[in-house]
Amino acid sequence: MIKKSNLTLVIGDKNLSSWSMRPWLALKASGLDFTEEKLRLDDPSTKKSISRFSPSGRVPVLLHNGLKVWDSLSICEYIAELAPDKKLWPSNPSHRAIARSLVCEMHSGFQALRGQMSMDIQLKMNLKHLTPQTISDVERIVHIWHHSMRTNGGPFLIGEFGIIDAFFAPVVLRFQSYGIKIKDKDCQKYMDNISNQKFVKSWVKEAKLEKPIEVMFSPQ
Repeated sequence: MIKKSNLTLVIGDKNLSSWSMRPWLALKASGLDFTEEKLRLDDPSTKKSISRFSPSGRVPVLLHNGLKVWDSLSICEYIAELAPDKKLWPSNPSHRAIARSLVCEMHSGFQALRGQMSMDIQLKMNLKHLTPQTISDVERIVHIWHHSMRTNGGPFLIGEFGIIDAFFAPVVLRFQSYGIKIKDKDCQKYMDNISNQKFVKSWVKEAKLEKPIEVMFSPQ
């Protein structure tokens, strides 16, 4: 039997690290107790610090009784196994398959959106120009949200808050940071539900308190 104690999640800055946010939200939704270890991503010493925890040299990584689980999706899968009663994946096999497909799409895709709209919760601007590739990414996300809310009735993409919503929550925050206007009412409802979800609100509150690391340059 796997002991559910002694969980530590090593994450990056809450303002910047979308990949850290995802398993953090899943852990919160699981109800499991865990310790949070935060590393500043832009600090010169960070690379050395991360190497103490993560085989990949990246965050997030979950530490559990000597086990190291890295990669956001792998961590979320492990959390779901530790807390099966919380149904972080839908209990219906068809819904679960769809949820996993959409999570994998989010996990491996949308590179243009990631490149042009990196996560920065403290940032507030109106991005005037989107590349055609970014527009395509946004349109695909809008389609996913609209179809899922219409098909499943909300309040989140497939019923209650789960791993699928943990994966799309940072996108909601990106849209807010860069002033991306979504006219569809179903998508607006989903974005509002994510913004008002208690664990998301907690992450955002703490992200806004982080102070950026100042980098000083001098002539070479």
